[in-house]
Amino acid sequence: MAGAARDAFLQWMETERRASPLTVTAYRGDLERFLVFLTGHLGAEPDLAALAGLSLADLRAWLAHEHGVALNARRPTTQDRAARTRARRVSALRSFFRYLARHHGVDNPAPGLLATPRTRRPLPRPLSGPQALEVPEGVSDLAHTSMAQSRDAALFMLLYGCGLRISEALALDVRDLEQAAAMGNPVAGDGVLRIRGKGGKERMVPVLPQVMQALRRWRHAHPLPQPDAPLFVGVRGGRLQAGIAQRAMRTWRHMAGLPEHATPHALRHSFATHLMEGGADLRVIQDLLGHASLSTTQRYTLADEARLMDVWTRAHPHATDTVP
Repeated sequence: MAGAARDAFLQWMETERRASPLTVTAYRGDLERFLVFLTGHLGAEPDLAALAGLSLADLRAWLAHEHGVALNARRPTTQDRAARTRARRVSALRSFFRYLARHHGVDNPAPGLLATPRTRRPLPRPLSGPQALEVPEGVSDLAHTSMAQSRDAALFMLLYGCGLRISEALALDVRDLEQAAAMGNPVAGDGVLRIRGKGGKERMVPVLPQVMQALRRWRHAHPLPQPDAPLFVGVRGGRLQAGIAQRAMRTWRHMAGLPEHATPHALRHSFATHLMEGGADLRVIQDLLGHASLSTTQRYTLADEARLMDVWTRAHPHATDTVP
């Protein structure tokens, strides 16, 4: 039945495509709702033959149904958010049916004919230089044990110092740190980390001496010496969960009076923005971040222009002039 194909697709997304957990979770919810809708729409639980026979009108009927459900529930949403939700659902359908075509012989062109709504990608919102530098010490000071303090200081210094995604940092093992030190300059005390990013793509990221020092301090306090142990561990010795790191920074930002966008991912934005402000080449920043497209990296240029315009309108005397 279609449910088994859906589960196989999600497993394939997770293991073969190495999609992020958030993407897999979102696609799972969308496809579950899609198959439930089809059961009522077609009068029976769909099988692969039913999926192959779906028309463009059937797919549009589901998208319209979901939109109606959201309106009836009176969920607070914006037009742009609704467009992003529809775009994700269209993407889930297209990916699912491409998988069915390749692995189950279900050839249905209808999902490819769905129009994808245009969405406005939000500009990155980095922290200022002083704020970003304050994060590792500020967050680690809230930890309840000396082990957690050393771990959090190293983790958040790594996020800002290397521009990693939180998932990339938490996927590192102890051996990765040892290899980074081996590839670095022993005199300077720096290193080079091999990072496995989205889609399993690898990139090499230089590690500044200050960041390596924090990582080495954490390595000496690490409770598990084995090379295959997670580099960042929780209190029970397992791999640290992203939610715990996010909660720690959320607690600290409330105490420090920082805005809501001060998250672990904002440190990645800060890394890129501060490099660009320092004159780094956009292609270099693209490589360091692991962006597949330069257009993704160029968002930091737009964000910097928006920030400069905001400073101008607040500070320049002519900003308040009116044109006769």
